[in-house]
Amino acid sequence: MKTDTSSRTSSLPSSSTEIYTAQRGETIPAISHKYLQRTAYLTSSELADAIRRVNGKDDGNRSGNLLKAGEQITIPGILPAPIVEKTVPVAKDFEVRAIYLTGIMAASDHGLRIIRHWREVGGNAVVFDIKDSDGSVNIPYEHPLLGKHQVYIHDLPKFVRFLHSENMHAIARIAIFRDERLVVGHPELAVQSRKNKQPWRENGKLVWTDSSNPKVQDYNIALAKFVAQSGADEIQFDYVRFPAEGDQKDASFVFQTEHRDGKWQRSDVIVNFLQKAYAELHPTGVLLSLDVFGIMAWQRPVDLAHTGQDIVGMAKYCDVLSPMIYPSHFFGMDNIEHPGDAPERFIGESMQRFEQITKGSGVVIRPWLQAFRWRTKTYSPEYIKVQVATAKEKGGIGFLFWNAANDYSKPYEAMPEMKAADLKEKDKYFRGDELPGATIKASLTPVVIPAATR
Repeated sequence: MKTDTSSRTSSLPSSSTEIYTAQRGETIPAISHKYLQRTAYLTSSELADAIRRVNGKDDGNRSGNLLKAGEQITIPGILPAPIVEKTVPVAKDFEVRAIYLTGIMAASDHGLRIIRHWREVGGNAVVFDIKDSDGSVNIPYEHPLLGKHQVYIHDLPKFVRFLHSENMHAIARIAIFRDERLVVGHPELAVQSRKNKQPWRENGKLVWTDSSNPKVQDYNIALAKFVAQSGADEIQFDYVRFPAEGDQKDASFVFQTEHRDGKWQRSDVIVNFLQKAYAELHPTGVLLSLDVFGIMAWQRPVDLAHTGQDIVGMAKYCDVLSPMIYPSHFFGMDNIEHPGDAPERFIGESMQRFEQITKGSGVVIRPWLQAFRWRTKTYSPEYIKVQVATAKEKGGIGFLFWNAANDYSKPYEAMPEMKAADLKEKDKYFRGDELPGATIKASLTPVVIPAATR
C-alpha cells in the first residue's frame, strides 16, 4: 500500500491505495461499488472516476470500464479504519442558513453538488432526512421495530464528515410520530379506533403511531441518540405532534387509559416526551430543534387540542423552534385571498407571535421559509429576500429553506444578492456566522495521484 499525499486539514483521515486483480468481465463501476464503504469517497461514481484517473483510464468516453481478467487496478482512498466523527458544538443562537435534502438526494452525486453549491453561495448548514414521515430510515440502523430496510446514506459518519469538511452544520431530521412503516409493521403501535378496535386511519390513511406509547417514544429517542453519536451537530424533530385531521373522536391513545382522570391532554404527552428526549440528547452535545406548525403562533384552542403542540411547554425542552411559516399555507387566514403572495404579512405576524409566546424562555426561533412556487404567483429571488429580511427583522436567527424536490434555484440567486446588500446595510438579511475554524475549506476525498507519477 502507498499513502496518498494531500494538503487537506488534519481532521481528515489519511488514506492509502490497494491493488485489486480484476476477474473476467468485471467493470470499474462494479469494483467501485464493492470498495466504496472502505474508502473516503461518498458515492460509487465518485470512486469510479477516481479509479479511472489513477489508472489512466479517464479517456472521457468510459471505454475503460470493462477490465481484462488478471488486470491489476489501483484503488485509491482506502481508509485504515471506519470514520468516527464527532459533533461540532455551536451555541443555539448560531445563525444557521440551511436547505433541506431528502435522504436519497443527500447520498447522491447530485446531492453533493447541491451541498457544495449551497456552500459557495453563502449557506452554512444542511438539513437531511434520517427518517421521513413514511417511516423510511435512510441509514444503517438496527432495532427490533425496524427490521430490514432500504439504506441510502450508507455511512453516516462519513457523510457528516463531508459536511464538516465543507464547514457545514449538519442537521439530521427525524419525522417522529407520523411513521407509516412502523404502524404497518406493528399495528399495535398505531393510534387505535374506538369503533372497530383496529388501527385508526387519518382520512383513510394508516400513518400515525400513538404518540403516547412508550415503545414508540423509546424507538425514536434511540434513533436520535444513535445519530447524535454518529457526529450530527443537531437533531431536528418533525411531526412531533398528534394527528390533526380525520375523525378525532374515534382516535384512542394509551395516555387516555393511563390517565383516566382526564387531567392529561395531548400537549402533556408531547411535553413529557420532549423532556425525556432532551435529557437523553443534550449530554451528547447536539442541539435539539423542533418543527412546529406556523398556525400554532395563533394559539387557537382547536389547534392545540388536536396537535398537542403547546409552544410554551415545548420551548422548555429544546434549543431551537422552527415554525413552518410558508406564506402559501395560511389560506383562510385574515380574509386574504392569496396569502402566498403576502410573505411580509404572514411571516411578520407569525414571527412576532412566536417571539412573544416564547419570551423569556431562551429558545431560538429559526423559521422554515418557502422555497417553492405552490399557491404563489410571485415566487422569485425577491420573494426569498423578503422572507429572510422579514424573519430577521422580527427576531428570527437564521433560516431553513424547504423545497420537497430539493430545487433551490431561487435561493441560489438570492443569497449572493443578500450578501452584497449586507455590505451596504449591515445585517439586513443575516450576520454571516460560520463554524469555528471555518477559514480553510477542506475536502473529504483524497488527492488522487496518477499511478504514472508514483
